[in-house]
Amino acid sequence: MTHQNDYTFAEELSEKGLDAIPEMMRVLINQAMQAERSKYLQADEYERTEDRIGHANGFKPKTVKTRIGEITFAVPQVREGGFYPSALEKGLRSERALTITLAEMYIQGVSTRRVKAITEQLCGVEISATQVSRATAQLDAILQEWRERPLGEIVYLYLDARYEKVRVAGQVRDVAVLVATGITAEGERQILGVSVSLSEHETHWKAFLKALKDRGLHGMKLITSDDHVGLGAARRAVFGSVPWQRCQFHLQQNAGAYLPKQSMRLEVAAEIRSIFNATNKTRAEVMLKEAIQKYEISAPRLSTWLENNLSEGFSVFDFPLEHRRSIRTSNSLERINKEIRRRTRVVGVFPNEASCLRLISALLMEISEEWQIGKHYCAGKSLSC
Repeated sequence: MTHQNDYTFAEELSEKGLDAIPEMMRVLINQAMQAERSKYLQADEYERTEDRIGHANGFKPKTVKTRIGEITFAVPQVREGGFYPSALEKGLRSERALTITLAEMYIQGVSTRRVKAITEQLCGVEISATQVSRATAQLDAILQEWRERPLGEIVYLYLDARYEKVRVAGQVRDVAVLVATGITAEGERQILGVSVSLSEHETHWKAFLKALKDRGLHGMKLITSDDHVGLGAARRAVFGSVPWQRCQFHLQQNAGAYLPKQSMRLEVAAEIRSIFNATNKTRAEVMLKEAIQKYEISAPRLSTWLENNLSEGFSVFDFPLEHRRSIRTSNSLERINKEIRRRTRVVGVFPNEASCLRLISALLMEISEEWQIGKHYCAGKSLSC
């Protein structure tokens, strides 16, 4: 593991002078916990209502170690008992997953001196295999329940893959991380599933898609993804009747590999964008034919590539105009992957596949809960994506 990969968020925040981050986290979670207590009591603080089922009883301090230092939260109490806010647990779940991952590295002897220092900072000096095992079992049960929860009707399905480094039998290997998100008939975004595996590409994708289907995923009108190795065959095997939209953003990027000279990049990118922005499929097909003929002599490899690939980005034209902006690319998943990268770089090399799946599941569950709280709708209205 390199020094860069061992770099902690605490250090980064300190260097940037963002000392207010812990206080912001404390205030936000405290507010969420108070709101949760009010909902539980069916009454705000000091409010008299017929529906009230208990009484607020002040706050109890609780200090928690996080990547950005120790934070003391004010946990709201209920006089009659029986209440504990889930907001604190939800807000710190990904912190716990990262802590367990680093502790595993320390205990298994695969960490550097730097990771040992990080682990001691986050977990305390005394770290035992028993402590890690106990915490892992508790967290894994929660994450597994979330990963296996029932699904329903999803109109638009997005699929993407990325890679993380994992130590396997003494060697560092690349494991594929598959993620699926979707949009419901009401226009609400959802994170549907995640899978981590060293298996062959097609085998992994097929098992992942079949698991989504077995959990009740149905109703898809379109699947949007890049042209990942193995995904095509798996998609056709599991969801063969569902149309596929190849990500237009990736298509435009891929065209750069077929240019005879880089000075043509801007010109070709603009031409491809104009094709994708055509008013309808018929017009797009005419413009594509013109582009193929235009580059037949000056860029024959590009011309052949355009003829064989660009029409895979045309499925979007069969859907309402107001939906196209969101279903033409898998960029929404790219943003999620960017957040995953930001958090997993602290680890660098995971000690095993289970550890990798644990941290990424916790991060995705955190994002999913934020979406649910904020009712993360696509363009605001039912299917107005």
